Amino acid sequence: MPALALGLAVGLGGCGLFSAPLQYRGQSVTPEQLSQLVPGTSTEADVRALLGDPTNQGLFDPNRWAYIGQVTQNRIGRFPAVRSNDVVVLTFNDQGVLEKVEHLDKKNAVQVGMASGATPSPGGNASFFQQLLGSIGRYTPTGTSAGGNAGGISGGIPGQ
Repeated sequence: MPALALGLAVGLGGCGLFSAPLQYRGQSVTPEQLSQLVPGTSTEADVRALLGDPTNQGLFDPNRWAYIGQVTQNRIGRFPAVRSNDVVVLTFNDQGVLEKVEHLDKKNAVQVGMASGATPSPGGNASFFQQLLGSIGRYTPTGTSAGGNAGGISGGIPGQ
C-alpha cells in the first residue's frame, strides 16, 4: 500500500511538468513601486528612475504615460490565455510633476469587435497571368546592365 501511495504522489505531482510556463510581457508595475509614486511630488525623472521608459506615451498628450504588462499561458492547442493584464496610466502637468495615477486591470478591459470588410488597394485588379508575365524582360540581375542601370528594372532601351 505505501508503494501505491508513493506512485500516486509522484504521478500527480508530475502533472505540473506538462503545464505551459507563464509568459511575461511588457512592464508590470508592482504595488511597492506604485506606493512610491506620489502625485504632486514625483516628477518625470523620478518615474523614469523607478520604472524606466513608459511602454506607451500619449500621441496627442505626451504628458500621459502608460506602463503595460501582461501575463499569458498557452492552453491546449497552443492558444494563449491571458492570466493578468495590468495598465498603469500616469498623468503629468506641464511642469513634469505627477498629477494622477490610474491602475487598470483585466476587469477594466472592453471587448472590441473587428471591423468587417477589406481595405481597397490602388492599381486595379491584375489577373494571375498579368502579374506573372508583366515584368518579363524588365529585370536584369546584379551588375550593370547595358543601359547603365546597376541592376533592377531597366528603364531604357538595351544597348544605349
